[in-house]
Parts: sequence; structure tokens; C-alpha cells
Amino acid sequence: MSTAATSTPAPWYRRALHALRCSLKLRMVLVFLLLATAMSFTFISGAQKAFSVGWREAARPLLMDYVDRLAHEVSAGGGVPSTERARAITQRLPITIDIIGPQVKWRSHPDQERPRWLRDRPQGFGRDGPGDDAGWGDDQDWQQLLQRTTADGHRIEFGLNEAAFERRPKLIGYTLTALLVLTLLAYLYVRRLLRPLDDIRQGALRFGAGEFGQPIPVRHPRGPDELGELAATINTMGQDINQMLEAQRALLLAISHELRSPLTRARLNTELLPETDEIAPQREALLRDLSEMARLISDLLESERLAGRHAALHREPTDAAALAREVIDELAATQPAARQGIVLHATSGLPALALDRIRVRLLLRNLLGNALRHGGGAAQPVELHVRPWAAGQGVELEVRDHGPGVPDDQLPHLGQAFFRPDTARTRSAGGVGLGLYLCRLVAQAHGGTFAVRNARPGLAVTVVLPGA
Repeated sequence: MSTAATSTPAPWYRRALHALRCSLKLRMVLVFLLLATAMSFTFISGAQKAFSVGWREAARPLLMDYVDRLAHEVSAGGGVPSTERARAITQRLPITIDIIGPQVKWRSHPDQERPRWLRDRPQGFGRDGPGDDAGWGDDQDWQQLLQRTTADGHRIEFGLNEAAFERRPKLIGYTLTALLVLTLLAYLYVRRLLRPLDDIRQGALRFGAGEFGQPIPVRHPRGPDELGELAATINTMGQDINQMLEAQRALLLAISHELRSPLTRARLNTELLPETDEIAPQREALLRDLSEMARLISDLLESERLAGRHAALHREPTDAAALAREVIDELAATQPAARQGIVLHATSGLPALALDRIRVRLLLRNLLGNALRHGGGAAQPVELHVRPWAAGQGVELEVRDHGPGVPDDQLPHLGQAFFRPDTARTRSAGGVGLGLYLCRLVAQAHGGTFAVRNARPGLAVTVVLPGA
């Protein structure tokens, strides 16, 4: 399947359904709209039913009496109907008059269809049938109400002038416009009511990222509503978590500082041991363990400095490619296999960037050391790419090995403190899980990013360091 086919956006109705499922505001507005429509339909239907049932018998005699008066006025008391008087009545009232007889045949509105009760209707359509919109009865009822016969044999038929109701579409348009305006106002009001949910979501994301300096704003703090109480509760929880983390960092820093003195004395006493053939192996093993403990304490102290709110960076113009060559040479001095096991791919002409040389050196040393440990046995060497950052001024560092890689479900945990994919924690694998954690902290302290992916084969770690 082509890339264009896989990136085809979903149909609009599916996007609308997804937005409706994921938006509490839209669902509340939809409930309001459906409720308003249902209430309007119920009220109108009930009013029409009440009028047709409760007022039909009361209005029938009034209507018959009024039609009798109009027929008497048209026929001048029972004589030949006058078209002039009929025309005057239709100009005064929104009705139609049809006169049918031996002497006069006249229609006030010849372009208008005859009333429904005078048209041919299918057999069986009687009282309360499909044609009786107003519920007055069948055709005989309408003829009794709206049809009169004079003494000389003329029939006068009355009806409604449909032209008088031409404003109905405008009224419907006004009604729909008013309904849309009310719906818009309801949506704006619901959006204003639920705006604290957006603040709570953004605050939860900040707290999850370790940023506790900006609390969630509470609307009407003196008399908050339910959402305001929820925001205040989350702020309290964030303060408690921040205090716990600060206490943990302070304890870790104090322990690390206190361990340095006895560790230095132990190393000094170990170096004073005689270098005989019997004691030399134990002496070297003890010095190696003490060096690993000292490196662990240094990494702990550095991680806590970088994880603090005010990580101080000593920025200076730095050539990233030259710094990468220096780190490779340092590793080669302690690990001879590193000189042949690392290949540097550096873009020429990289500008000098304002970076913390010591922290970037630590980042490169940890990334390359981790790649050598887990991919050094592969046939292909470890690759270090130093190239310009495509999104702006900065540098992109990528270290890739060709080892077995890491299970996909463990990739999100790489870069966390004391996390190691190999649960056995064997000595041959080395480290305690602080190397990638320090690399992530260095990248974030520079305002950059840290990403890990399976390159298949091997693992690729990409670090972006933007300029100051």
C-alpha cells in the first residue's frame, strides 16, 4: 500500500463522530439542542391537540354565525349575490369567496386552488382522516360550516386566502435563526463553564513533567464550584508530590556527599596495600569496585544537579565534531577496542555552538560506552553521527549500535533513572541504569530532546542540542 493511501484522512462524518465522542462540550450542547427541540415539539403538539379537542365545539357555532353574516352581506339579505360586495369583503378580510349559480359565476381568487374540502377525495377518508388537518370533521362538516345557499339557487363558498400567509417562510427562517443563535449562546456558555477542564488538563501535564512552579488557576477561589474544588485539590496534590521529590533529592545529595569521605579513605588504604603476587589480584578488584562506586556517586550528584529547577550550564563556543573526536580518543585510551569499534560520521563545516562542554562530553561518553557494551560484539562498529539540526540552529547527535536491541515495550522506559532492560543486572552488562538518564537530563538542560528507537538491528539514540 502506498504512503498516500495510508495517509488518507478519514471521512468528515467519522471525524465528527470522533469529535463528538471526545468532547464533553459538544455532547452537552447536543443534549441542550435535543431537549429544546423535544420541549418545543411537545408544547406545539399539545397546544394543537388541546385546541382541536377542547375548542372545536366552542368555536363551531361562532364560525357558523360569522359565515352566515358574511353570506347575508354578499347576497344583500337573500337576493342575487353581488360581486362588488364580495370583492369588498375579500379586500377587507383574508378570505376567498366563490359564487356559483344560474346568474353569477365569480371567483375572488381564480389563480388559487379550491379549498381542500371541495376537492375530490378518496373513498374512506372521513372524520379525522388523513385530510383533516385541523380535526374539524369530514367533508360534510366543512360544507356545513363554510358553504351557504341563497334562495335563488346560488352557492357561496368561503375559504382562506393563502396569499395572506406568504410570511410563513420568513417566520420559519426567523425561528431557525433564533434557534441557532440560542444554540450558539448555549455552546459559548457551556464552553465557559468547562474551561477549567482545559486548565486542569494542562496543569496535570505540567505536574507529570515535573513542573510544579505554576499551579492550576482556580476560578472564584473564595467560592469555587465543583471544578474549582477539583483544581484546588490537584494543586495540593502537586505541592505534596513536589515536597516529597525535593526531600528525596536532598536526602540523596546528603548521602552522596557523606559517602565520598569514607570512599576516599578506603581507596587510599587500598592503594597502600603491598603489591605482592598474592595480594595484587584482590587489590586490583577492590580498586575497581571503589572506582565504580565513586563513578556511581558522581553520576548521582550530577543527575540531581541537572534535575533541579535551576540547572546551571557553563556554555561556551563548542565544536561538536571536535568534541566527539576527543571523547573517542579518551575511550580508546581506556578501552583499546573503542578505537576500531567506533566510526565517526561528522558533517564538515558545523558552526560552533554555545554548549556546556563538560556535560556534552559526559553525554557522548555515556552514549558510546552504552553502545560498546551492548553492541560491541556485533560485526559492524558503533556509529556516531554528528550533523546539523534540520529544524533550526543546533546539532543532532545519533549513536547507533548493531546489537540485539531492546524490546519495543521497554523503549519508553529507557532514559529513566535506574532502569535496565536486562533484569538480571549481571556485572558483564555493566552500569546501574544512570547512563541514559544522565543523557536525557543533559539534553533537556540544553533545551533539546532525547529519543530512542530500535534501528533493527541495534539501538539508535538521537539527541538534539539547540544553540543558546
